[in-house]
Amino acid sequence: MAHYSIWVLEYAAVEKFPFSVMMYGPQHQGTRKLPYAYALLKGGGETILIDTGYDHVAYGEQLATAYGVSNYHGPRAVLAECGVKPEDVTSVFITHAHFDHMGAMHLFPNAKFYVQKSELDKWVWALTLGPEYRFLVGGGDPADIVRAVEAAKEGRMICIDGDQENVLPGIDVHLAADTHTYGSMYVTIRNDGTSGGEDRWIFAGDLIYTYDNLTGLDSAAPQIVPIGLAVGSQHNLIFSSAEMLKSVGGEVRRVIPVHEDRLRTTFPSRLTDRGLQVVEIALAKGEKSCVA
Repeated sequence: MAHYSIWVLEYAAVEKFPFSVMMYGPQHQGTRKLPYAYALLKGGGETILIDTGYDHVAYGEQLATAYGVSNYHGPRAVLAECGVKPEDVTSVFITHAHFDHMGAMHLFPNAKFYVQKSELDKWVWALTLGPEYRFLVGGGDPADIVRAVEAAKEGRMICIDGDQENVLPGIDVHLAADTHTYGSMYVTIRNDGTSGGEDRWIFAGDLIYTYDNLTGLDSAAPQIVPIGLAVGSQHNLIFSSAEMLKSVGGEVRRVIPVHEDRLRTTFPSRLTDRGLQVVEIALAKGEKSCVA
């Protein structure tokens, strides 16, 4: 089994994001910081990203401005914090097609991309609908769908139909259909543990925004509370979250929401000179820390 070093690298943030979008139900509860981040994995001869972030130009910049994104830095500057260049990235898992997760594919010229077939299919369908249905394509940049087709023509876009184990050694993907988006997926990394067992981590995409989605706000009465933004159902979001928790034995910290500001206090981290957080989730033997 492979063993991957894993980091989360902030590249921008919304300093005041409505908490009612992060968590369904609690209205008028103020705001929280919502980091935008790359998830970086290195191991087995691969340099892997989970999602590509966005490029702060054209419609990507317009969307970012509308959502209040600030302190943007591109992948060349941010990934350099861990000694990686965009050209080094060999594989990318796209959890869903929103602009801040699939918005900069063209900046990774040597990567292969993995996405759920239903995610691309239904985004194309939704883009054919009239303007009265524009909620269904909110948060997306149509140019990203075009880039996905271009990558497919180059043999670099791989569509996965449902759950699949060992897409790369020790990395599985799981379809969470009709949840946050049509074909959202989450990614499981199965590192080899020190005692022969698995050291398992899950990257949840936007199926969860915060650990509070997995625990609720009352520690005396824990519950799964879905995010407040979905084109699918809250029912599906709850059961997808339950599946993720079960997979890691109920250990909440092993389900990683890249938009969670508390990652920096849950794991070793440091602040860069650009005011961005670098968080270290796991290190393979012999791998140099990016946060020391």
